[in-house]
Amino acid sequence: MEPLADRVIAVAETRELDVFAALLERRGARVLRYPLVQIIDAPDPQPVLVWLRAFAQGSCDDLILLTGEGLRRLLRCIERHEPALTPPFLAALRAVRKITRGPKPARALRELGLASDLPAPIPTTAGIIECLRDTPLQGRRVGVQLYGGEPNLALIEFLEAAGASVASVAPYRYAEGAAASAVIELLSRLRAGQIDAIAFTSKAQVERLFAVAEADSVRAALAATNVAAVGPVVAATLAAHGVLVKTMPESSWFMKPLTAALSELLAAPE
Repeated sequence: MEPLADRVIAVAETRELDVFAALLERRGARVLRYPLVQIIDAPDPQPVLVWLRAFAQGSCDDLILLTGEGLRRLLRCIERHEPALTPPFLAALRAVRKITRGPKPARALRELGLASDLPAPIPTTAGIIECLRDTPLQGRRVGVQLYGGEPNLALIEFLEAAGASVASVAPYRYAEGAAASAVIELLSRLRAGQIDAIAFTSKAQVERLFAVAEADSVRAALAATNVAAVGPVVAATLAAHGVLVKTMPESSWFMKPLTAALSELLAAPE
């Protein structure tokens, strides 16, 4: 018998929704799809292009990649608006010290035949800071690829206090996905006990829930089910909102380990 047979799981993923749903369905789950956010290119490509041109000309000694999506969006921006930038951008990317937050930006680098020079052991902003705490940064020129439009002041302030000059870039944004009425429907089904688990794969998904409904209402709905987080950043966001996370992969923060964690949680005797 499949480990998730007869289990109803809500997923909030957007970009890899079909992949994640298929992983769960192969284990017997019935999947409810509620893509809470969508990822879009930066509304104005010009600031991104200005950053890309400078980077391609050697403006950075280090590049901090917070997400794999960010690196792919930078390449997409070049492809759409200034293809001639591709060779110098890739040459500069090879030359800089590449610092990654977690496995996803490292995977995006591997797609280009490159590797992370300094991977943070914990895939969070705090993990990046701890990773760099004993690294000389005085006079270093550091590029920071941001998570969505979030300015990440904690990281920027740490770098500047350590003597680095910082140039950040935000190549994508999170926008509303499912209509507010669909989000309200999801919360109603959670409160009614119709869903065995809900899986979050980005902090933006969590924030969308709390933007649509009153915080107490969202917390009550999530308390009525098993909440799964893909990794520490998402888990920390849920915890900050007072939500108990029941399961999270131990070390590899991708869809397959999340599916395995859900299977282990929901297959256990109640």
